[in-house]
Amino acid sequence: MGACFKLIQDLLSFINPQLLSILIRFISDPTAPTWWGFLLAGLMFVSSTMQTLILHQHYHCIFVMALRIRTAIIGVIYRKALTITNSVKREYTVGEMVNLMSVDAQRFMDVSPFINLLWSAPLQVILAIYFLWQILGPSALAGVAVIVLLIPLNGAVSMKMKTYQVQQMKFKDSRIKLMSEILNGIKVLKLYAWEPTFLEQVEGIRQSELQLLRKGAYLQAISTFIWVCTPFMVTLITLGVYVCVDKNNVLDAEKAFVSLSLFNILKIPLNLLPQLISGMTQTSVSLKRIQDFLNQDELDPQCVERKTISPGRAITIHNGTFSWSKDLPPTLHSLNIQIPKGALVAVVGPVGCGKSSLVSALLGEMEKLEGAVSVKGSVAYVPQQAWIQNCTLQENVLFGQPMNPKRYQQALETCALLADLDVLPGGDQTEIGEKGINLSGGQRQRVSLARAVYSDANIFLLDDPLSAVDSHVAKHIFDQVIGPEGVLAGKTRVLVTHGISFLPQTDFIIVLADGQITEMGHYSELLQHDGSFANFLRNYAPDENQEANEGVLQHANEEVLLLEDTLSTHTDLTDTEPAIYEVRKQFMREMSSLSSEGEGQNRPVLKRYTSSLEKEVPATQTKETGALIKEEIAETGNVKLSVYWDYAKSVGLCTTLFICLLYAGQNAVAIGANVWLSAWTNDVEEHGQQNNTSVRLGVYATLGILQGLLVMLSAFTMVVGAIQAARLLHTALLHNQIRAPQSFFDTTPSGRILNRFSKDIYVIDEVLAPTILMLFNSFYTSISTIVVIVASTPLFCVVVLPLAVFYGFVQRFYVATSRQLKRLESVSRSPIFSHFSETVTGTSVIRAYGRVQDFKVLSDAKVDSNQKTTYPYIASNRWLGVHVEFVGNCVVLFSALFAVIGRNSLNPGLVGLSVSYALQVTLSLNWMIRTLSDLESNIIAVERVKEYSKTETEAPWVLESNRAPEGWPRSGVVEFRNYSVRYRPGLELVLKNLTLHVQGGEKVGIVGRTGAGKSSMTLCLFRILEAAEGEIFIDGLNVAHIGLHDLRSQLTIIPQDPILFSGTLRMNLDPFGRYSDEDIWRTLELSHLSAFVSSQPTGLDFQCSEGGDNLSVGQRQLVCLARALLRKSRVLVLDEATAAIDLETDDLIQGTIRTQFEDCTVLTIAHRLNTIMDYNRVLVLDKGVVAEFDSPVNLIAAGGIFYGMAKDAGLA
Repeated sequence: MGACFKLIQDLLSFINPQLLSILIRFISDPTAPTWWGFLLAGLMFVSSTMQTLILHQHYHCIFVMALRIRTAIIGVIYRKALTITNSVKREYTVGEMVNLMSVDAQRFMDVSPFINLLWSAPLQVILAIYFLWQILGPSALAGVAVIVLLIPLNGAVSMKMKTYQVQQMKFKDSRIKLMSEILNGIKVLKLYAWEPTFLEQVEGIRQSELQLLRKGAYLQAISTFIWVCTPFMVTLITLGVYVCVDKNNVLDAEKAFVSLSLFNILKIPLNLLPQLISGMTQTSVSLKRIQDFLNQDELDPQCVERKTISPGRAITIHNGTFSWSKDLPPTLHSLNIQIPKGALVAVVGPVGCGKSSLVSALLGEMEKLEGAVSVKGSVAYVPQQAWIQNCTLQENVLFGQPMNPKRYQQALETCALLADLDVLPGGDQTEIGEKGINLSGGQRQRVSLARAVYSDANIFLLDDPLSAVDSHVAKHIFDQVIGPEGVLAGKTRVLVTHGISFLPQTDFIIVLADGQITEMGHYSELLQHDGSFANFLRNYAPDENQEANEGVLQHANEEVLLLEDTLSTHTDLTDTEPAIYEVRKQFMREMSSLSSEGEGQNRPVLKRYTSSLEKEVPATQTKETGALIKEEIAETGNVKLSVYWDYAKSVGLCTTLFICLLYAGQNAVAIGANVWLSAWTNDVEEHGQQNNTSVRLGVYATLGILQGLLVMLSAFTMVVGAIQAARLLHTALLHNQIRAPQSFFDTTPSGRILNRFSKDIYVIDEVLAPTILMLFNSFYTSISTIVVIVASTPLFCVVVLPLAVFYGFVQRFYVATSRQLKRLESVSRSPIFSHFSETVTGTSVIRAYGRVQDFKVLSDAKVDSNQKTTYPYIASNRWLGVHVEFVGNCVVLFSALFAVIGRNSLNPGLVGLSVSYALQVTLSLNWMIRTLSDLESNIIAVERVKEYSKTETEAPWVLESNRAPEGWPRSGVVEFRNYSVRYRPGLELVLKNLTLHVQGGEKVGIVGRTGAGKSSMTLCLFRILEAAEGEIFIDGLNVAHIGLHDLRSQLTIIPQDPILFSGTLRMNLDPFGRYSDEDIWRTLELSHLSAFVSSQPTGLDFQCSEGGDNLSVGQRQLVCLARALLRKSRVLVLDEATAAIDLETDDLIQGTIRTQFEDCTVLTIAHRLNTIMDYNRVLVLDKGVVAEFDSPVNLIAAGGIFYGMAKDAGLA
């Protein structure tokens, strides 16, 4: 359909030159009747208008088709991402997949308007040549020859550009991938003071990226030069040949200007050809990338048999051997397991022995090399690292199932979530941030468990759900949910665990080591068996009899504990994420204060505190809103002039001015050349010949070449400026983001920051400069057209004003609309990608629960809402086209009309000049508005990048005037003096007037309920949180007086979440390259990793994948231990680091810490009390104040809070 419209429009475009030739004859012939002239002017107008209407019909069809293609591509990639194997996930990071969806799918949309050129361009060229032949005879072929010769030259240039493009995409991908890792691990980078190495890495990649950009842009400039010169060269050579071949060939106005306007028609398809070629090359690169992705291996849905199974069994594995990818050695081999229906099975074993892999094998997430797996019934899966969606807590638990109030209530109750609901600002309607950022580790794990309980499946695969929660909560959950008395009793449960106290209550136990089952059987059997398991138990299990008597007591205590847990949670919502939103906090406080006044229902909440970036919004919601991630604000109204000014400054003011002057000069020269031509055609003929043709030709040629040089010069200048701007803006953004305080990253989704680094930087790199050049081009062309017409037919002044006013109105109206539509479009685009990256991280959970179909529907809905904003944007472009071209058509009409009216005073040359200029004006007027609005919508990128380059930063890394003394801290005395801290101004204190003194080399355990301020205290040592009042001294030096890096590099922390970066193991241990290989191997020996590392063919250069996914959680924790051992500073902080480790490894770690950090000060936030029973002192925090602080023995004797906890853990 679109093609038919295009065909008609192509044919119509050749009518006007014919009319022009008749008009010039009319002017030359004084005897012709005047009505004939008016008729010609009218016909020109009608023909132009028809062309306009048909062309836009064609565009509309094309763009709607393009939109459909993009949607299809996004859908296909989304569906593929749900089925890819784990080995593919290692190759393609989330960032790369998002790139396929955003950049590559968009390429198809961008190239579609040019597709019809494949047949339309040759057609237009053939028609133009035919008409030229009629006017100029064989000389026309000279011009065509030039055109044909230039095509291969351009081809060569664009091929070279394509190779640059491919290399540059590689750099861009790796830069975005690195940025995404930096954002995910920003807290760790801050704690270790590792930012500088990562900064260098990013800047290194960026440097190479810009070099390629520069080369590509220079080529682009050369190709621009060729294209600007082509039409001119063609005209020059054709007319030159025509005049020189035969003395009797006279150049009159009709021949010159009709052929000029035909060459102008010829220029359009040829000008678009390079765009078509580059568009096609880019699209073919994208097509190849998408094809590669779609051809990757998928999980075999048949690898787990779902239908048949031997009777009475829920899960069987027969001789199963599994690997994470076909080319890796098997992780689990020759497994034989039979699990009866309704059994509770525990899977135990040391770190990295394949416990989590076993669960993945049951889910069908691993490559099955041999054997058979059967799982009968629906499955619920709780992964080791909870996967939480960015939606309300209730939606996270329901997970797409219809609401059943009774079952829902039960799920919350048994998973100990009711207490948390009272504290969360919106109860179960609280919005949970990306990756569950506003919940503590324990809360995330419990939500994940509640989801499983609510799903009411037949089989439950629980991958260590108890590690992230406190011991008393773990016991509650085991009793209420997993154990023989729990809500899941009677269901089949496979529990991976490190908690020994629960093992006696299981039906049987599978003991794994090195991917094989070493023992299997009931607890008592294994004890009698006297194998490795029995020894392992004897060392750890508390005295049985003692436990039985305590059971009764414990139950009574538990209620109290849970209650206490809730109360103290009020102090801070989570331990792990210090800078939780003040919005939520504030909301929560105000909600509680309002509801306590008893009229909190409809009263507006006064004002939320928002981060400096977002505008302050008076919030009028009440208790129901727990919304958390602030909506990205779509700016409204005009783009501020300051943004253009910022960009001009980045380009360089002199450069900007120079470019403007070059353009003005180039257009003056072009007008000169055409006026010269017009004068030439009016030369008097003598004896049927024109004299002084050589002078005429020479001057014409000189002017043309001068114009070409100016064009090239301006393009080169622009390139230099644009690359400089791209460099400056990216550097500012990067340096600011790396220095932003932790709180900024907690309130800003990483996708939003990444968007700045990918999409907006791409626009600044590659889109802005060409847009600005095109704007200058069309602006100066339009001005010169008006100048020429007014000069030749002064009457035209009368209509210039009304037309300009109409044009201005159209422009204002259109730009405002399209800008807003464009902004809405970008705001509705982000959710597609954040939903996608969330899906990719949670594929195993989505597949386990069988929700794949629902997620496809969800994604499609997000794409649809994006379409709703894209379609009006396309339609508004058509509206604009029709209106602007109407202005252009009026210019044609009036220039012809006034030529007819003033025919007595005008010579044919001038008429030819003014009308042929008028015929071009439509195009440049159209381009001018288009590029202007493009510029407006693209300059927003500068605005967005600037916005994130000005966010507040933390204290300076190094204070030259105040460096820490060499070798500080020597003894490691830590002292808090009257120390208070809050997460943000205007919030309650999290730690209140903390005063304590830890001697050098003392070992202190820190315990307390969730939310007592344990993690906050450690974060204060590192100044991730800054003091509200009071100070911290280490060895008598006030930590607030030195630079952050001086401080952080002298302390060591083993954080709660073990985060690794993709790269070699060596880079993960020692990014600055300060230590020798011997040092590193020694620490690996001490952290019990040396066996694993030396078994790897690459040794220390073992490649960790993104986030360290190819190591087990326990191994990652050991890598963090190795980092600490390598640093070996006087003060060591352990943050619940032993949660994901089996007891044996835990013992090894504790042993290592005791021996290696013997003379260091150690502060441990403990989950398992047995780890701190032999410490010098224990600090009990409650609601941010010191409740108890003494040696463990004295505290137990005193019978306070600590005694209660120890009793709970069976240690008192």
